[in-house]
Amino acid sequence: MKLLSQILVVLVTTGFSAHAESAPELSERTVDVDNDVSLRVIEAGQLASGATLVLIPGWSTTADVWREQINRFARTYRVISFDPRSQGKSTITTDGNTPEIRAQDLHTLLGLLSVRRPVLVGWSQGVEDIAAFINRYGTDDLSGIVLVDAAISPGAEGIPAGSAQQTATLFETFATYQAHQQEYLANMMRAIVSKPRSNDAVEDLVTMGLKTPPDIGVAMRIADSFTVNRMPALKKINCPTLSIASAKSGGLAQQQAQAKQISRAHFEKIEDAAHAVFLDQPDRFNELVMTFVAKLAPPASDLHPAPAPFVEIDQPATPSLVEQYRTAPKIVKPRQRHQRVARVRSFWDKLRYGWIVENPQYVKKR
Repeated sequence: MKLLSQILVVLVTTGFSAHAESAPELSERTVDVDNDVSLRVIEAGQLASGATLVLIPGWSTTADVWREQINRFARTYRVISFDPRSQGKSTITTDGNTPEIRAQDLHTLLGLLSVRRPVLVGWSQGVEDIAAFINRYGTDDLSGIVLVDAAISPGAEGIPAGSAQQTATLFETFATYQAHQQEYLANMMRAIVSKPRSNDAVEDLVTMGLKTPPDIGVAMRIADSFTVNRMPALKKINCPTLSIASAKSGGLAQQQAQAKQISRAHFEKIEDAAHAVFLDQPDRFNELVMTFVAKLAPPASDLHPAPAPFVEIDQPATPSLVEQYRTAPKIVKPRQRHQRVARVRSFWDKLRYGWIVENPQYVKKR
């Protein structure tokens, strides 16, 4: 019985240790990035590590969709994720629900969190946000980019001629989402993940999607797909890039073609996975990202550490020249002093003697 108890203690302790290792401590806070707009931010991992991974969620999702990746990557790196504006617990606003403004939010967030040369990881709508970020800010301040199962939009120019039926079908889905948001999201969440998930897991995904009002959600989709041609970003990327796609993706060929236009891109596809490849095949996805990040050069701050901060030591103030002269000891050689006194006495003696000679009547006679 005693041996059995010891075995149970070991098993329980081991289980707790493994759980602690797989779930690093997370911190959550709200960060103001624009006038009256705050983002909910999750942070975890090694603040002193050589890389920071920034995980950008897709449409109608939040930072929580990356939970498994946050727990895995934070063992080695600093990891940041956030709810974009009008999604999850971030500020719901009718303004700026476009990839271009979300890219501006991201740039502001990186500055406020003192993130240098991060690796941006964007999924679905997050790919459009990264493209908008590149078009505005370039990639000189990035260590790397990971694009997950989405092609960059060519805007309205990409709508093929004669595809009226396809366009009509797309806008019908917008109408369904607007009228029956919860039902639409439930079907969508089951479609983007091919592996069976518990009802609670699906419900959690739907709940976070419901945070976005349907009118804003439709505006986001239109801004993502039709308003701006973000393809110029492909030629502006000059940092290592990893493109990961589902082997089942309807846009697989387009993603492959775009990866070829990026000078330093590597393309990978994941089998047996739907749109949310990191939920269907987390081990394979995590392996690809970890291998990619491990090959990146460390930030310049790690190659050239900053000098130690200057520490001022309290010292007495240096007296002015006048003060130094006033307080300095007066050194007079004895011989010089004696001669000066002698000269003074001689002068007075002569003066007195001369006066006596000229005025003898005033001299008292003894």
